[in-house]
Amino acid sequence: MSDALHYDVVVAGGGLVGASAARALAERGLRVALFERRYCGAQASGVNYGGVRCQGRPEEQLPLAMRARSLWDRLPALIGIDGEFVRSGHLRLARRESDLEPLDTWSAMASGYGLATVVLRGAEFRQRFPWLGEGAVGGSLCLSDGHANPRLVSPAFARAARALGAHVHECTPVASVAHDGVRFQLTAQPAEGEALHVSADWLLNTSGAWANHIADTFGERVPMHAIYPNMWVTEPLPKFIGHNLGVYGGGVYARQVARGNCVIGGGRGTGDGEYAQASADTTRAVMREACALLPALRHALLIRTWSGVEGETPDGNPIIGMSRTTPRLVHAFGFSGGGFLLAPGVGEVLADLVTHGESATPIAAFAVDRFAPAMAEAR
Repeated sequence: MSDALHYDVVVAGGGLVGASAARALAERGLRVALFERRYCGAQASGVNYGGVRCQGRPEEQLPLAMRARSLWDRLPALIGIDGEFVRSGHLRLARRESDLEPLDTWSAMASGYGLATVVLRGAEFRQRFPWLGEGAVGGSLCLSDGHANPRLVSPAFARAARALGAHVHECTPVASVAHDGVRFQLTAQPAEGEALHVSADWLLNTSGAWANHIADTFGERVPMHAIYPNMWVTEPLPKFIGHNLGVYGGGVYARQVARGNCVIGGGRGTGDGEYAQASADTTRAVMREACALLPALRHALLIRTWSGVEGETPDGNPIIGMSRTTPRLVHAFGFSGGGFLLAPGVGEVLADLVTHGESATPIAAFAVDRFAPAMAEAR
């Protein structure tokens, strides 16, 4: 095999995680190839809600989330654009009084990781957020959170990787992969032209909802299923939403962009594991809930709905870390709808694993084999 087709690292999957890893590795001087079966950032990474939020995450994600959050302030230096990132703050709403205690508990826990939040209730909450309806009785505010435009951010990471010397192959799915005992041997088939045969010292499996194709090849299939987050956007409205909004317990989320359009999401669309589409029934149901929280939406026109394909794990945490079966295979997938904030930090962690064999950011909770006992019992 020609040395010209040998790489230090091959990245399989050109979503935000894969493109971020390719950029970080190329910046560290490694020879990198990224293969994406469609277009970089065109799947879940480019069609998600766009929330850049640390608030509300499980404790095991917070070290990674805080590392990732620091990178969002550096987007222009990292990828050449700001990605419409706005530090709007994130307000996590309580719909009932009983939701306030767990918000207090979470706030106290998060403070130990350097994340500042404040829980507001009663008259103070009403005075501060008069634009909220009776559907909310309080909320936790994290001013360092925000939102960005995924349609801009995700492809920009791939362009930045290419600018640093990574070979980025779009519309070029990986057709086969094996480990010969020394290196990975891969065949990728571009939409036009002959197949590409490459070898690599390292393989990063960042293939999103389709990552089990590679994981299964190396005996590490995980119990992951496809989900189809349901989202829509309104016509431009006078500015009234002060923060990126979520709800304790889930169900609806909303933000307003500079032009006035409100991006809203909640529930699930439909799909076949390969493609997704929004659900009109889900949109109507969640929009009623959104209007209870945000009365100004009651007469808004919806101008577009959409969905995407994402992989969800049983515990809602991603798979991140070294393979347990194959040397120099690294997994990063299954972000369960919460990967947009995390992805730049995950890219740095993957680069740490390749260049140093470990990362200072704790990722043990995301090990690929954490479901193995349950899977063995199920057999």
